[in-house]
Amino acid sequence: METSFCVDFDHIVIGSGLAGLSSALRLANNGGQVALVTKQQINDTNTNYAQGGIACVTGVTDSFSEHVEDTLKAGAGLCNEDIVRQIIEAGPDVINDLIKLGAHFTTRGELGLEDGKEEFDLGKEGGHTKRRVLHAGDITGAEVQNILAESCRQHSNITILENHIAIDLITTRRLGSDGKNVCLGAYVLDRVNDTIKTLRGFTTTIATGGSGKVYLYTSNPDIACGGGIAMCYRANVPIANMEFFQFHPTILYHPQMRSFLISEAVRGEGAVLQRKTADGRYVEFMHQYHKMASLAPRDVVARAIDHEMKRSGADCVFLDITQHDENVLKRRFPNIFAECLKAGINMAEERIPVVPAAHYQSGGVKTDINGFTGIDGLYAVGEVACTGLHGANRLASNSLLEALVIAKFSTREIAKKLVGLKSNFPTEQIPLWSCGDATDSDELVVLAHNWDEIRRFMWDYVGIVRTNKRLERAKARIKLIRKEIEKFYWDFLVTPDLIELRNIASVAEIIIDSALRRKESRGLHFNTDYPETKPELDCVDTVIQRME
Repeated sequence: METSFCVDFDHIVIGSGLAGLSSALRLANNGGQVALVTKQQINDTNTNYAQGGIACVTGVTDSFSEHVEDTLKAGAGLCNEDIVRQIIEAGPDVINDLIKLGAHFTTRGELGLEDGKEEFDLGKEGGHTKRRVLHAGDITGAEVQNILAESCRQHSNITILENHIAIDLITTRRLGSDGKNVCLGAYVLDRVNDTIKTLRGFTTTIATGGSGKVYLYTSNPDIACGGGIAMCYRANVPIANMEFFQFHPTILYHPQMRSFLISEAVRGEGAVLQRKTADGRYVEFMHQYHKMASLAPRDVVARAIDHEMKRSGADCVFLDITQHDENVLKRRFPNIFAECLKAGINMAEERIPVVPAAHYQSGGVKTDINGFTGIDGLYAVGEVACTGLHGANRLASNSLLEALVIAKFSTREIAKKLVGLKSNFPTEQIPLWSCGDATDSDELVVLAHNWDEIRRFMWDYVGIVRTNKRLERAKARIKLIRKEIEKFYWDFLVTPDLIELRNIASVAEIIIDSALRRKESRGLHFNTDYPETKPELDCVDTVIQRME
């Protein structure tokens, strides 16, 4: 590994999904020199896989108050109503900003619907009482990702650092200062040149997305290892509500396509969930669990599917939308239709086999409405953050809305504070990175086993349905594994796999600790030892903070 060196910027943004790209572009438009750090290519993000869309009030048949009410109901008493209202009311403006950049959302005319053909075609998903989800076919994430990525590529104030993986944040407290804690930047591994760079900036924005790879089965791509959560935790930032991990109910059940998501929008267009009986009949079951049946909130649907599979011993349940014409489905869900065909399923004629999988972390780095973490110069935006919007369960398609809005709010706040941040920025030299200088192939095998074991026991013990005994078993295992990983981390060369394993282990322990602290079942956290939500615990966050 080559010698580390320092590079200065005004702003550092870590992560290149919707939250990171939006933040980088707005910071650059304000005149700052921005480093956009992404661990693989710029489009290797969770955003790029988002199918459903962006929940936003755009029509006269909907209202901000109704969107707020749906969000609060889904959040099971843990949302911050003021935050919810601010984010939802800011929605139309950020959507207009996207459209000005060139983003296109599907209209009714494009689907062959003549009534109001120039109007947006609004989808409906679980927990929503109105059609309010803007979409670009069923590849909304890719549409906005590509538009923003291209804008960042063309901006002269943005330096894109692809194949760079963040190792840790640099703060004055961690460097031994007793004064006010200030974030100075981050240590970053250049994966191509095998060099560790010290990136220094007046502000650092964490936009690393979620941590689905903590679980054995997930809809997330391989990049979702919880790096932002782990780095902020190590920097003593409070982490809130990580017990609320959302499992998407409908991932395609197929041996070669285990992570492909069947959007909730399919149910919004009339698809129903069914189980197969012993005599070969297909029977709907969701009406037994919720009055909204197949359009119930995700936590309810995921638990219902889990229960039906365990009760019957079935490997999956089925999604039936065969009542729709094939051409209609091809226009509305072109990507899903094509991917199902690859798996040998024509969704216009056959039921789609589906299972739940880890999908979205509703908790995260605790921030205010502006993404501020409490450490000067450090912000968190998007799925990595916990603003108070999602509460105990994220309402479908509120995540992209939150990423856009908080990116706007945070960069506006940074612009107000920048003069003060610059004048108070420490002038002392930041130490360059140093670590062990050897590798051991035998130890690498142990690390691979640790990676697999963490993901398996998180699925088995800290999954859709939990018990105190399972959580305690998981806690005992993760303590031992983290000790092994930390020893290896400080004694040997830092590699991308080691960085990600260390982060996954840290996030796993935070999720376990959070789940053990919540002595009730609420939203996405369902513990059979506490079958009832306790009203007296409304609006009580579970906060985990590392203290030095």
